[in-house]
Amino acid sequence: MLKTLKKIVLGPPLSTAEFIHQRLNKKIALAVFSSDNLSSVAYATEEILLVLVTAGAAAISFSLPIAIAISALIFILIISYSETIHAYPSGGGAYIVAKENLGTLSGLTAAAALLIDYVLTVSVSIAAGVAALTSAFPASYEHRVGISLILILLITLANLRGVKESGKFFAVPTYLFIFSFLILIGVGFFKYFSGEIPVSSLPEAFPEALHPITYFLILKAFSSGCAAVTGIEAISNGVSAFKQPESKNATITLIWMGFLLFAFFMGITELARFYHILPTAHETVVSQLARAIFPGGYFYYVIQVATAMILILAANTSYADFPRLSSFLARDSYLPRQLSSMGDRLAFSNGIILLGIASGFLIILFNASTHSLIPLYAIGVFLSFTLSQAGMVRHWFKEKTGWWVHRALINGVGALTTAIATVVIAATKFSHGAWIVIIIIPIFVAIFLAIYAHYHDIVRQLHPETPDFISPNNHHVLIPVSALHKGTAKALAYAKLISPDVEAIYISLDQERTKKMKDIWKGWNIDTPLTILESPYRSIIQPLLKYVDELQSKRHDQLITIVLPEFVPSKWWQQMLHNQTALLIRTALLFKKGVVVTSVRHFLKH
Repeated sequence: MLKTLKKIVLGPPLSTAEFIHQRLNKKIALAVFSSDNLSSVAYATEEILLVLVTAGAAAISFSLPIAIAISALIFILIISYSETIHAYPSGGGAYIVAKENLGTLSGLTAAAALLIDYVLTVSVSIAAGVAALTSAFPASYEHRVGISLILILLITLANLRGVKESGKFFAVPTYLFIFSFLILIGVGFFKYFSGEIPVSSLPEAFPEALHPITYFLILKAFSSGCAAVTGIEAISNGVSAFKQPESKNATITLIWMGFLLFAFFMGITELARFYHILPTAHETVVSQLARAIFPGGYFYYVIQVATAMILILAANTSYADFPRLSSFLARDSYLPRQLSSMGDRLAFSNGIILLGIASGFLIILFNASTHSLIPLYAIGVFLSFTLSQAGMVRHWFKEKTGWWVHRALINGVGALTTAIATVVIAATKFSHGAWIVIIIIPIFVAIFLAIYAHYHDIVRQLHPETPDFISPNNHHVLIPVSALHKGTAKALAYAKLISPDVEAIYISLDQERTKKMKDIWKGWNIDTPLTILESPYRSIIQPLLKYVDELQSKRHDQLITIVLPEFVPSKWWQQMLHNQTALLIRTALLFKKGVVVTSVRHFLKH
């Protein structure tokens, strides 16, 4: 039944040979890898204005130079990451680049920063998408956490179906957003410059200044607006997901994404200034802008739905990159090996599920509040930008082929600008929660190193040069029995096949039943000795564990095998009607040295 349900929800399994056919063309890849980046225009301008508005009307004019500075940063990163794509066509992004050129700690730091950012991307995107919905439908505001969790579940299930299939599904909303925002910006500029919306009719209700205009305020607004830059690295991390030629297709897609990001971000920022739009508690800047440009028209709702959809689907970029990065780390023994395995649909299913759980936890923790999550958002990605670009500079100095000086200069400018941005973001957002990320990144690195040490220790201890093939001098078999039935008889027969030293164990909970068991054992002339273990506190597990300890204390060189007789009902639901004693015994003995636990099953008929 579970297998059938899985097939219905996720689709039939895909063979390994089909992996090459699951790669993405440029149009689908733009939807998969750019949704996070493009969706940021829905809240990046708002985050700038939220800071500037505290200094009154005069400070709003700084939104344009701040947007220009961020756009210049976008331009630098697009050029820099195009170099990374051609130098590392196998993908891996900042982790691989930093690890190979700057050392293991730098690579792990970049990986930790990106993993944290990917989780935050899902949480912020979902929260922002739900905020867009609640702006259009205020009655749903109280249910934003529940709506967010449902959306995370749906996106997780969609990604478990495979990258290509989820990409096709998410392409339509992405392109709806692109075309609707092109119309919004185009019509907005046309109406403003044509005088169709008189300046005198625009709102002038600027709040009273709470803070003076200072350099720190400007830098804080800049750092908040840098949310627009997040997601640029996604394509370089997933180059291997593109159809051949991978590097060329990835670079073209990156340029498309950069052009759209620049046009949307600058357009929304300027229109917000032209139309005197300010952020409010219950309506986003984009919602107010669409309402001003299309008053009372159905296209307002098209904009809101498209914005909500792209914000929600922006999480899909993380679902494409988080599992892939986790698989690289798992392959190098810095994360559990399970994360390196592909599921039935040729997707890294364990990484997808882990991302869904982590982002859902953040949604609950921060009450689906975009403004609470964004201060945690940009530090990790800008730190990874810096390490990646610095690693590329080192890469060109090692290679020294072709136009390596020019390429090193390009990546050097990228490293310098992102390093400055990282410091600014850390300083301006530190008291607003950024300190959490600054602390968590070293903790993640420590966890990576601990996992690596564990795997390295296992390899050392299991190395075949020093095999431990010494057989135990004594092999003692214990069979816990609760009654004499066909399952018990099979277990006794099996036990005698593996050792001549077999002992049955009965846990005495009731004297009358114990006496009856002795009589049955004696009446059937069973040649296996039956040992009665008293249990005054009615525990099944503790007397058995105590007896095993006693046996091991007498002889340290013996092997003890616990043979568990079990019967298996014909229907899955019937299993719930029986005690799970065998499962409890296996769990209790899981880490017991010198003890082997095996089950002998008797399958019941219909």
